[in-house]
Amino acid sequence: MLLLLFHYFCLIINHPKNYHMAKITVKIVLALAMLIGGTQISAAKSLHELQQDFVDLKFGLFVHFGMGTYLDHDWADPEAPLSLFNPVKLDCNQWIEGARSANMSFVCMSVKHHNGFCLWDTKTTDYNSVNSAAGRDVVKELTTALQENGMKVMFHFSILDLHEKILPNKIEPYHIDFLKNQLRELLTNYGPVAALMIDGWDAPWSRISYEEISFDEIYKFCKSIQPDCLVMDLNGAKYPAEALFYSDIKTYEQGAGQKIDKGTSFLPSMACYQLQDTWFWKSYFPTKATRSPEAMVNDNLVPMNKVGCTFILNAAPNTDGLLDDNALASLRRIGKLWKNDGAQVKIAETGAPITASNVAKGCHATGSWSDDMNIHDLVTDDNFKTAWYSNVKVDKPWIAVELDKTQPVNAVVITGAKDGGELRRYSVECRVGGEWKKVFAGPAPTDRRVKIHRFDRTYADAVRICVDDADKGIGIAQISVFNEI
Repeated sequence: MLLLLFHYFCLIINHPKNYHMAKITVKIVLALAMLIGGTQISAAKSLHELQQDFVDLKFGLFVHFGMGTYLDHDWADPEAPLSLFNPVKLDCNQWIEGARSANMSFVCMSVKHHNGFCLWDTKTTDYNSVNSAAGRDVVKELTTALQENGMKVMFHFSILDLHEKILPNKIEPYHIDFLKNQLRELLTNYGPVAALMIDGWDAPWSRISYEEISFDEIYKFCKSIQPDCLVMDLNGAKYPAEALFYSDIKTYEQGAGQKIDKGTSFLPSMACYQLQDTWFWKSYFPTKATRSPEAMVNDNLVPMNKVGCTFILNAAPNTDGLLDDNALASLRRIGKLWKNDGAQVKIAETGAPITASNVAKGCHATGSWSDDMNIHDLVTDDNFKTAWYSNVKVDKPWIAVELDKTQPVNAVVITGAKDGGELRRYSVECRVGGEWKKVFAGPAPTDRRVKIHRFDRTYADAVRICVDDADKGIGIAQISVFNEI
């Protein structure tokens, strides 16, 4: 049906007299697509518009609910029996009432945590809430209630899956298909999703790299289903706050020690924290005071909003499936202390985030004179806390990264050391067929320490930075090389 309508549209659009009929046809096609596909279809906004929309939301509720709720532990047993999950009074509208009392504008639920238990009617595994003692599609109940209340939907989803044995150094192609199928269900069957927060990636504790499970592949897969869904990786703390690496939004998990600089932050960002001690409900929560509502407002929400950071506050439902009375009281108190006044912090254009794999990671580097403790290979160690420093006696420093093989490249990112001299004028060169070819030469494009250079794809076996003008003792933390598709 849709195919026939599309062909009809193609025939009539070429005739100006039929323009009105063409517009009607488009509306019919879109309406049918929404009915058949199970999700809304809309023209994709620009990334900048989506980032601005996200920042304007300002405040939302995070909900961690699952097997961990019944085990008094955030990292739940991945083999916990399905009979354990049985929230007999589950009421997503109660969560929403709590969120609305705090003047929140969205809810982000952890639909699958690291133990692999799914809160939706998934066809990928039997380990889900529909097959549990509850027999309910929790994601469906929540998203329906949010849509009825005019609130945005966001999902938190773990790439690390202990139940399905999706683990570092053991990733197989079928694991990628499994994750894609889960994401397809979530982004197809539950309406518009404003943001997808992915966890368990590129973190010291999970150790699943962006190469084992390609961030670029998953990112583009999600965008192909819902172009207006922001995709963010929750474990981007190691990347500098001057550019977007592997995320549409810069993320800060405060409970893991990731703190936003409220004085200098300028990227569209998200910071999350817990109202109670931990992410999942614990048996002592009803009798222990929550964190201070005043602190949540004055130390988090207000100063974060001022620098374009949306705050997401976690409140954990109990084993009945309800927020405890003390949590609800704290949310109401927050709502009395803070109102969304509608004021906007205008977000600057960030450009496209880096999503491709860094082909320079772990490669050998060489260059001009540096002290032994500041060796060249530190620029490829995937650690932004270490750096190569040029010796102060060198007038024209240079450093080159030898790639593993000749390969296509079209982007180089230079991240300066936090305490290094300013890099003012330089060239970026690619070695092609034994000859150095300049892909950039001139003044630094920004005075920030992260400098992104995108250029026409070339086939190179090495990349070199030649410095013409910089402070003495120039330091470079990382030279990253990409083939962005």
